Amino acid sequence: MASSDQHLIDDFDLKILQMVQENNQIPQREISDRVGLSAPAVARRLQRLRANGVIRKDMAIVDEYALGRPLTIIVEVTSESERLDLLDDMKRRFALCPQVLHCYYVTGEADFILIMNVKDMDEYTALTRLLFFDGGNVKSFRTSVTMEKVKSHGPVPLQF
Repeated sequence: MASSDQHLIDDFDLKILQMVQENNQIPQREISDRVGLSAPAVARRLQRLRANGVIRKDMAIVDEYALGRPLTIIVEVTSESERLDLLDDMKRRFALCPQVLHCYYVTGEADFILIMNVKDMDEYTALTRLLFFDGGNVKSFRTSVTMEKVKSHGPVPLQF
């Protein structure tokens, strides 16, 4: 969304956003019935929310287990140097890796937090070589393997 906030989000937008965060294939007629707007008005609002970047992407969330990729790994990465060009190289490397689902440049002891999905530890080991050893500027990394997903892909909390 543009920082100028040209288009303010109203209560109708918030209700629509709540519904499409839970199911982005909900029919516009159903949305219109639930929020009290016409279907064309809902369509215009959804188009505006997408055009302004409030809705950044429409996508399906797939089951990793069904695809044989059951491991979610959280990695804290500390860089050797905080030179901007070297950090930018790390950001690009992490962003281009398909197994990296989320990459956060953070404050604190680590510089990056990566959320990764792999099929097994062999795949993760190969990735550590590529991303952390061969890639450069990595001082250290700390790995946590998830035992259970309690909550993931939750909607952004909206206030009404």
